[in-house]
Amino acid sequence: MSDTIHIGIVEDNLLFREGLKAIMKNWPKINVTFEAAEGYTVVDSLSCQTVRPDVMIVDLSLPANKGIEYSGLHLTKDLLNHFPDIKIIILSVHMDENFIIELIENGAHSFLVKDCNPDELYNAILGVYSYGSYINDRALKALQNNLNKKKRTNVQVNLEITKREIEILQLVCEQLTADEIADKLFISVKTVNGHRNNLLQKTGSRNVTGLVIYAIKNGIVTVK
Repeated sequence: MSDTIHIGIVEDNLLFREGLKAIMKNWPKINVTFEAAEGYTVVDSLSCQTVRPDVMIVDLSLPANKGIEYSGLHLTKDLLNHFPDIKIIILSVHMDENFIIELIENGAHSFLVKDCNPDELYNAILGVYSYGSYINDRALKALQNNLNKKKRTNVQVNLEITKREIEILQLVCEQLTADEIADKLFISVKTVNGHRNNLLQKTGSRNVTGLVIYAIKNGIVTVK
C-alpha cells in the first residue's frame, strides 16, 4: 500500500465539501485528489484519471440525472462494478438502520452520520483503507437492536462454518484487524486472511463490512 491515501469526495453541498477538504488538509498521509458535486458522472471521470482515489466519501443524497434518481446507493453499485478496489464511506444526515443494511449489502464499506466527529471520519478512512471495514459502536448496536426485532435463521450448520471461523467472525465484528486477530488467536495473518476469505465466499458477502452485517443479521455472533 502507498504511504498516501488518495481521497475522493462526492457531495453536492459546496460548503460541506470545502469543509471536508479543509479538515483533511491537516491530516497526515491524506490527499484529496477527486471531487464531484453529483454522482452520475463520477465513473466516467474516474476512468480518465491516472491516479484514482483509494477511498471515496459519498453523500447518500445526490442530485438526480435529468429527473432520474441517482443516489449514493446507485454510485456505490457503479463504483463496485467498475472500480472494485475503491473503498466507499457513505455519509448521511440520517442514521436509518434499513438504509445502512442495504448500503453495506450493496458494497459500502462504512456508514457515518454527517455530524460525526472529524476524528471518527479519519478513523473510518484508515479502517476501510487498511482492512476494508469500519462500523462504529453506535451503528453496530443500532443494527443489532433492529435485527433482534426480526426473525433470524441460524445458518451455521447450513453454511458449515467452523468453530475457528466463528471465532474469527466474532473478532472481525469487534473491528479487530487481521494482525490483531492473529496475535489474539496465536495464528498467522495469512491464516486469518484465509479464514476471512472463506467466510466471504460462504456467506456471499461483498466485503468485510458486509460480513459483519451478515453475522449480526443471522445471529452468528453478537456485539457487546
